[in-house]
Amino acid sequence: MRRFVLTAVALALLVPTTAVVASTTPSGLRGTVVRSPARPVCIEDEPCTKPAAGFLLVFSRAGAVVARTTTRVDGSYRVPLRPGIYTVRAPAAPRVGAGLTPRLVRVPTGRFARIDFVIDTGLQ
Repeated sequence: MRRFVLTAVALALLVPTTAVVASTTPSGLRGTVVRSPARPVCIEDEPCTKPAAGFLLVFSRAGAVVARTTTRVDGSYRVPLRPGIYTVRAPAAPRVGAGLTPRLVRVPTGRFARIDFVIDTGLQ
């Protein structure tokens, strides 16, 4: 009987701990942001994109800004976010061209998803 009680107590203590660990598993987005095209004339066999260094990304959910991140020199970013659907905007996106894409992103539960953004510069 004593063994049964000890086992029950041990299991009861493990259940809340497991729930806490599961709910605090990090999630978010990571990836790169590039400007495309990066020059007026693209040359065959040479990249026509350029990393968007120091570029601000703003993530919103239900109309409220929940996170901001700035890209590194190589155009990469990493931002922790709760699972869900977010709109993304770039205040510094050019007024010419399509701007930042994609504009709607999904964050999965328990991991950092890779989402690469492209800034259409409007050059043709």
